[in-house]
Amino acid sequence: MSKKHDAIFDDVLSGLDAPETPVEPVEKTKDEDRAGARFLKRSTTLGDRLSGDLEEKTLHWVDPSDCKMWRRHNRSYGLLTEDNCRDLIDGIKSQGRQEFPAIVRRTEGEFPYEVICGARRHFAVTWLRENNYPQFKYLVEVRDLTDEEAFRLADIENRDREDISDYERAIDYAQAISLYYNGRQKAMAERLEVSQPWLSRYLQMAKLPSRIVEAFASIRDIKERHARDLKPLLADPKLAKPLLAEADRLTMKHLAARDGHGTFLDGADVILALKKAAQPSVKVERAAVEEKTYGGDGVTKGIVARSRGKKFQLEIDKSIDKVLVLSAFNEFLDENF
Repeated sequence: MSKKHDAIFDDVLSGLDAPETPVEPVEKTKDEDRAGARFLKRSTTLGDRLSGDLEEKTLHWVDPSDCKMWRRHNRSYGLLTEDNCRDLIDGIKSQGRQEFPAIVRRTEGEFPYEVICGARRHFAVTWLRENNYPQFKYLVEVRDLTDEEAFRLADIENRDREDISDYERAIDYAQAISLYYNGRQKAMAERLEVSQPWLSRYLQMAKLPSRIVEAFASIRDIKERHARDLKPLLADPKLAKPLLAEADRLTMKHLAARDGHGTFLDGADVILALKKAAQPSVKVERAAVEEKTYGGDGVTKGIVARSRGKKFQLEIDKSIDKVLVLSAFNEFLDENF
C-alpha cells in the first residue's frame, strides 16, 4: 500500500481508541480530501456489491458483422430501412455512440453472436459504418438464455413498440405456443403476464389466409382489429369466396404498384375493399308495371292508370272533356276500390 493510502486509512481509523479529549481540527490538504472521497466511494460500492444492491454487467463493443439475428427474432429485419430507422441513426450519430446495449447470445460458427433484442440498433450501426462512419461499433450485453427466455425477453422489450407490426407479433406468438408451451394458451399467457383473451386475438390473427396477407402493401399495415373484422366473413363460404377474389385483385394491384404502375392502398382502404366485396349483394326486383285505359271516345285516351305494387299513377289527356273524365274516373274507382 502506498504512503498516500496509508495516510487515508490512518485518517479514517484515527480516533477509534483515542481519549475523549477535544482535539483541535487540523486542516487537510486538497489531495487528502480527494483521496478520502475516493476511498469512501469505493467502500460504498463494495458495500452495495456485498448487500446485492449493485449488479455489474460486462458490455462489449463489437463489429455488427460478427452478429446474426436470432432465427426467432420477432422483428422482420428485411423491413428495416434508412427511413424507418432514421431517428435511431441520427441519435447514435449525435451521441457519438450507441447508448443502450443490445442483448445477444454467444454462438458457434461463422457469427460469434446472435441478436435477441436490438435489431434496429444493429441496422443503425451497420448503416453508419457503411456510410462514412466506420468508427461506430455495436454495443452488446452477452447473456446465457434458453430459447424460451430469449422469446420472453424479446417480447417484453418490443411489446409496446409501434414499429413492430401486429402481424409480426401474431406470427411470433403462434410459433412460440407450440415450441415452448405445448400448445397451452393458459400457460403461455401466464408466462407473458397477459390475459388469455388478448393472447387469443393474436393467435387468431396468425391464422389469416396468405391470400389476405398478400393483399396488403406491407404486413405492417395489418392490424389486429382487421383480423377480427374479417373472421366472421371468412367463416361463411358464400362470403369468403368474393372476399378472397378481391384479395387477389388487390395483390395484383400492389404488384403493379411495385413496378411503378399505379399506387398502393393503405391498410384502412384494403380492409374497406375486402369487407365491401364480402357484403351480400341484394337484388331488388322491380315490380312489373301494369297499364290500363279507362274511358275515352276513340280519339282521346281518357284516363291511363299505371299500377306498380300497391300504387297507381294516373295520366289524364288535357283534351278530354269533364264528362268523359268523370265517367273514366268512376270506372277506375269501381274496378279498383
